[in-house]
Amino acid sequence: MQIKYLHTMVRVKDLEKSVAFFELLGLKKTRHYDSEEGRFSLIFMAPPGQEDCPVELTYNWDGDDGLPSDSRHFGHLAYAVENIYDMCEHLRANGITINRPPRDGRMAFVRSPDNISVELLQMGESLPKQEPWSSLPNIGHW
Repeated sequence: MQIKYLHTMVRVKDLEKSVAFFELLGLKKTRHYDSEEGRFSLIFMAPPGQEDCPVELTYNWDGDDGLPSDSRHFGHLAYAVENIYDMCEHLRANGITINRPPRDGRMAFVRSPDNISVELLQMGESLPKQEPWSSLPNIGHW
């Protein structure tokens, strides 16, 4: 029996802020579907060249009173990045809190505007420990 990964779906409360967050990570829109009857939009975003591994942002036009919640029951999305320090600095410069800084040169966690936990992993080997990252504490939970 064959199986193929399709996508990860997450519900979002503010579509514009959520799309902007994933664009900061380097993802691009690959598909957009609006359902007038169902009153929702689906935005698929993926890293360039990896369009077969998207995250689906589901936006309910009439709102979603349960969002944002803690979302820890969801787990997290994970992306490998070319340089963990550069990515975290890029996100921080754009107002994103680094919940778990890359103290080890390997792993960091951030949260989307809808409180979705996103793990960032260094491609290949861990980078040498580097300040200020190696001294920064965790902020909140991830």
